Amino acid sequence: MKIAIGCDHGAYILKDKVKAHLAEKGIEVIDCGTNGPESVHYPVYAKSVCKAVQAKEADLGILLCTTGIGMSMAANKFRGIRAALCSTEYQADMTRSHNDANVLVLGAGVTGEGLSLRIVDAFLSSSFLGGRHAVRVGMIEEIENEEYGNK
Repeated sequence: MKIAIGCDHGAYILKDKVKAHLAEKGIEVIDCGTNGPESVHYPVYAKSVCKAVQAKEADLGILLCTTGIGMSMAANKFRGIRAALCSTEYQADMTRSHNDANVLVLGAGVTGEGLSLRIVDAFLSSSFLGGRHAVRVGMIEEIENEEYGNK
């Protein structure tokens, strides 16, 4: 499994902890930045991660910012990206199994390190159930096509 990960300046410390956690599990990580406290614009990093997922350079993505809200908003603008801001393990499991989410978003300022790592584990250990859920994901794709055109 390969994960693309990116963050803004408000979450680079947690991003590094998530990266180390993934490395311990033998998961390859594509680090899309940022790597320090200097102020940056979160959409740049959302774009990098989402483009890696779209191009299948990464199986899944993880985005982090202070609240997770801005990254979620930016990520969900990309065709085929289903980004979910999760603050519990239950949400992470459900969004993978029911929504086929392919990008996890975390808020470093609202979710502590231990819980964040458990959320990552829940997200990565869950898989899409298909069935009636596939119908719903298909409906989301239809909305994308209506809004952005068939591509």
